[in-house]
Amino acid sequence: MENSVALVTGANKGIGKEIARQLAAAGLAVYVGSRDAARGERAAEEIGRGARLLVLDVTDAASIAAAAHKVHSLDILVNNAGISGDGKTADRDDVGAFRRIYETNVFGVAAVTNAFLPALRRSAHPRIVNISSGTGSLAWTTGPQFPHRGTFAAYRSSKAALNALTIYYAHALADAGIKVNALAPGLRRTDLNAAAAASDGDPAEAGAGAVRLALLPDDGPSGEFFSWDGTPVPW
Repeated sequence: MENSVALVTGANKGIGKEIARQLAAAGLAVYVGSRDAARGERAAEEIGRGARLLVLDVTDAASIAAAAHKVHSLDILVNNAGISGDGKTADRDDVGAFRRIYETNVFGVAAVTNAFLPALRRSAHPRIVNISSGTGSLAWTTGPQFPHRGTFAAYRSSKAALNALTIYYAHALADAGIKVNALAPGLRRTDLNAAAAASDGDPAEAGAGAVRLALLPDDGPSGEFFSWDGTPVPW
């Protein structure tokens, strides 16, 4: 992956920052996507060599266009930026909350992916990794894995929608050689929500799972859903 370039959205903290750090450690040039320039600059400085700030708000069309205009070469896109909301069930959540969460977790992914596709199409080994959630698995949701199935309805349904997008992009971009996969990172110690903040899950493990998909060989899978440890996750 010498001279390869990656972009990680929402990379100024949490799992995104860890993904950016590991990609930079692997020798890639990494754009640290951040809607807050100061936080993004600090993250890039902390990551060190190979990392550079790219101001990018995935919910703002002008910001996406400006960022895409600055990136002429891109091999890897990691759609990591995401928000959670609270733990309400579908019947108690406000439609506005659904719209706000989908704007980042679904529409933002589509907008960013489409904006950076011209650069990805110029790559010899293009990869897209969508950071999803195991709680977005419909198979797991209807099984024994998640006994509290109704909570975080807006967030979890947004990740189910992201999983569907992963499949559709994988199909659409197959002829271009662009591999598109989704990752279930597991519950990690981040500020995504109260449960995540109280977790002892190491973000570095999730980062390693994302990097594995970002650096897939040319005969690797596409249109698949994997856990952070590399095991398949049912849709």
